Amino acid sequence: MRRIRMIVALMALVFCSAVMAENYPYRSDYLWVTTPDHADWLYETGQKASVEVQFFKYGIPQEGIISYSIGEDMLPDDQQGSVKLKGGRAVINIGTRKTPGFRDLRLRITCDGKEYQHHMKVGFSADKIQPYTKEPADFKAFWDKAKEEAAAFPLTYTRELAPEYCTDKIDCWLIRLQLNKRGQCVYGYLFYPKNAKKGSCPVVLCPPGAGVKTIKEPLRHKYYAENGFIRLEMEIHGLDPRMTTEQFNEISRALNTDPNGYLCQGLDNRDNYYMKRVYLACVRCIDLLTSLPEWDGRNVAVQGGSQGGALAIITAGLDSRVTLCAANHPALSDMAGYAEKGRTGGYPHFNRMNGMLTPEKINTMAYYDVVNFARYVKAKTRLTWGYNDNTCPPTTSYAVWNTLKCEKESLITPINEHWTSEDTEYGHMEWLKKNLK
Repeated sequence: MRRIRMIVALMALVFCSAVMAENYPYRSDYLWVTTPDHADWLYETGQKASVEVQFFKYGIPQEGIISYSIGEDMLPDDQQGSVKLKGGRAVINIGTRKTPGFRDLRLRITCDGKEYQHHMKVGFSADKIQPYTKEPADFKAFWDKAKEEAAAFPLTYTRELAPEYCTDKIDCWLIRLQLNKRGQCVYGYLFYPKNAKKGSCPVVLCPPGAGVKTIKEPLRHKYYAENGFIRLEMEIHGLDPRMTTEQFNEISRALNTDPNGYLCQGLDNRDNYYMKRVYLACVRCIDLLTSLPEWDGRNVAVQGGSQGGALAIITAGLDSRVTLCAANHPALSDMAGYAEKGRTGGYPHFNRMNGMLTPEKINTMAYYDVVNFARYVKAKTRLTWGYNDNTCPPTTSYAVWNTLKCEKESLITPINEHWTSEDTEYGHMEWLKKNLK
């Protein structure tokens, strides 16, 4: 009875502190609890892993049959079975791996006529995971030339006050940064501390997550400007963020219909790939930020999650002015990994699209893969990721982490799927502030 009371108390704490936790739906009557026999969810290759599984309704342990399947990270099941809950709990043996990587335990139970699902991943020798993607011999020369060509166009932008995002502590400006003679551009919201003085502010670039969409919740990270940073929240498609949601959705449907999504466009040729302009736009944003008279002349940070996390690391690898990098579960990492049988690859998971893993496209991917930019990052870096992520899987986050040779810190949150808590987001700002020069 005492153990049940403790579990119920724990569940109440989880519900109160993790409203955004997809693993535990807010205000749900049902709760999965999965506990591996290694507290950190990590094993060495050859070690066998087991997981205690519990299922609750109203905090009360349930009886029933759990169907389960097990497979490698992001790959099909290779093992199936069922187990009976006794006193609301059961133990499932996951087995092991002979090579570094992750195994995924996928769970299903029917209760009150409805099916409930959950999953969890455990790692084996995760610190030894290496990327499939190799660095092209002319990788650095390719990007040095691209940056030189982009820099030949003078820094050109407009700035318009955005009073809807100004407060008593911060000012906000809408920026339109032109990238080339063709008139291609990106937009962003530039946040300043109120009455910022010349030479007083570190600068932060925040690239967006994947998709064609408006700049999401511009004031979500207002605490950066409130703590003395100048922060640029950018988009990557040249779309005015003042467009209506309906307009954005219409454009998004046009650009993101597989297999014609923007992350696929031009992938046959490294010079024509859509993301070339995006990567160079991030460098031009650094040009803009470091041209501001309020910049302190020393500190340049990049921060983002998913595609934004990828672009943060890529920008740090491309631009030596970047001094700090904070990234969540980076996308675009080891994208060609699926080309090897039994291997996990990264978002956007080209294995799910016909004709995307051709030699020509795999060659282009290597010039745009996060792991190859990670080799050139000199900035101190903070990286965070979760194990249950099925968008940017832990296998590819470890491939990036193990490739980084810079001074680095990790925040690993095993239970997280493709999300971070507000505490983690705020923690990035605190980490950047603590590490300013």
